[in-house]
Amino acid sequence: MSGVDVDPIVIAGMAIEAPGGVETLPDYWAALSQGRELIGAFPRDREWPVEQLLSLHRLEGWSRVSDAGGFLDGATEFDPLFFGITPREAVSMDPQQRVGMRVAWRALENAGIDPGSLDGAEVGCFMGASVNEYGPMSAAVTDYSGYRVTGTALGAVAGRISHGLGLIGPSMSVDTACASSLTALHLAANAIRDDECEWALAGGVCVMGSPAAFYEFSKNNALAADGHCRAYAADATGTLWGEGAGVVVLERESRAREHGHHVYARVLGTRVNHNGKGAPLAVPSSTAQRRLIEKTLAAAGVDAAAIGLIEGHGTGTPVGDPLELTALAQAYGAPERVRGPLLGSVKSNIGHAQAASGMLGLIKVLLCGRNGRIAPTLFADNPTDRVDWDATSLRLATELTPWEPLDGVRYGAVSSFGVAGTNAHAVLAMPALEDLHV
Repeated sequence: MSGVDVDPIVIAGMAIEAPGGVETLPDYWAALSQGRELIGAFPRDREWPVEQLLSLHRLEGWSRVSDAGGFLDGATEFDPLFFGITPREAVSMDPQQRVGMRVAWRALENAGIDPGSLDGAEVGCFMGASVNEYGPMSAAVTDYSGYRVTGTALGAVAGRISHGLGLIGPSMSVDTACASSLTALHLAANAIRDDECEWALAGGVCVMGSPAAFYEFSKNNALAADGHCRAYAADATGTLWGEGAGVVVLERESRAREHGHHVYARVLGTRVNHNGKGAPLAVPSSTAQRRLIEKTLAAAGVDAAAIGLIEGHGTGTPVGDPLELTALAQAYGAPERVRGPLLGSVKSNIGHAQAASGMLGLIKVLLCGRNGRIAPTLFADNPTDRVDWDATSLRLATELTPWEPLDGVRYGAVSSFGVAGTNAHAVLAMPALEDLHV
């Protein structure tokens, strides 16, 4: 494999929690490869005003909210004593902290690292997360007063993991909205390169403490009318919110080889930028995304023609998807290419997991590379007509497709952008010689 680093950063472990009760990598791959949609009804164990949500369309200027989303089955479950936390404090903790802790633990185990042996280790922790309105107001007298500062602090999503494991390297939660987890990956890789830590955890988590996102997008008329996230599809009407978590273990390849860890992929290049001025803050920029992709490919030392799979953002919005497709087609879809890259979005399976979405997409790419097959994107057989598909070699992944390596390597890319204008992109190289069905 080629790359800029002499001793590149690699992904040595990974773990996920996804909608539909998916908590293991084999279950995740089975769902993706079989083209299953993991969408369910609103949870009835969170004290959400479901009836009010489902009647918002009766208000002037509001759109219909479907009784649907990509929700975690185990979001309300947690074993606090396992992590040395009292039950009262555990209830006060944002569930994003709880889910993040257990997924980080599993990622370490997947890498062959004993999570209980890390006390005092100079290991970094970088977690993408956004505020999701969990619990009562802190400015009130409740049974949980005194725990609310750490329970609701966004910084505690990463801080809980570092504290629970005894890690003393850099620890930070990252909020760049829906680009958060790829931004966390970028920061973690740079921290290792700059010798701030020997190795690191990087990931993202989203558990909705309230249904606020459904209210906001109902008012903005940007929710999927039929309860499906139709990424890049002609009949897409808006996004569908989801939840999930993904964490990867990053280290130098020499260290991974020395300790007998997996080498799922080399992280050849990551970059983050912003749209700048011009359009309204929440509107994506094709120009900024194309500029970011080109810089990431240059940093990775890889030609765009080598990329076989792109995991796009693909939220299913009629505004965002065509703008993203324009940038991807310009950067990756040279029309003279005999066969261009396949494009997909895991949001079609699980909904839009917001701050965790990029990492869930990245782990999808890793599993595709590991299994030598590209998982299909749902609803891709009816692509949007707002892009000239005849003028690009870019194609949507409509079925489970063999992924042939290039000189023993499968190259993939992952893209995310956030509602506040941040864009993130990553280029990965997966060694085909280490294929092992996961």
